[in-house]
Amino acid sequence: MPKAKTHSGLKKRIKITGTGKIKRGHAYTGHLKVNKTHKENKQLAKAGLVDKTDEKRIRQLIANLK
Repeated sequence: MPKAKTHSGLKKRIKITGTGKIKRGHAYTGHLKVNKTHKENKQLAKAGLVDKTDEKRIRQLIANLK
């Protein structure tokens, strides 16, 4: 059976924390920031964690990433 390859697009968008959780950026930050409130922009700038319901699927895509 061939080796599982890491998803190239996903490995650029996530980081694994020291405790093994998956850290990600928020959506809706690319443009149109003027229309969002200051509070909303500050909250979107912070990194978030991947929800545990999605974690299994994402871990399969990043099988080789440490």
